[in-house]
Amino acid sequence: MSEVRDDRQYTETHEWILDNGDGTYTMGVTDHAQALLGDMVFVELPGAGDEASAEDEFCVVESVKAASGVYAPVDLEVLEANEVLDGEPELVNTSCYDDGWLVKFRSDAIDGLMDAAAYSETLD
Repeated sequence: MSEVRDDRQYTETHEWILDNGDGTYTMGVTDHAQALLGDMVFVELPGAGDEASAEDEFCVVESVKAASGVYAPVDLEVLEANEVLDGEPELVNTSCYDDGWLVKFRSDAIDGLMDAAAYSETLD
């Protein structure tokens, strides 16, 4: 069974979003997504200052099985990308909710996302 944390919001495309409490958010892929993809070998991240519109593919995670797009949950501006993943993409597998985060971003509105209970129901 996939781990789903109560302190985050989730998208239908298996991204998690954590409110940092200061108007910024941290984002990554869920435990369910990383398990389906398998061992990560490469992560392509946007740069600080890059912008994305809701539902745009703005990151790519590549595993031994496939490459998969990561989608912006809302209109956003990237503040920071997790550069550690350049040398250690496997952190997405081993620590998807902590050290394996993808980006930190700013957005004017975070709505339309699922809480942990609603996301968990989609996995059944």
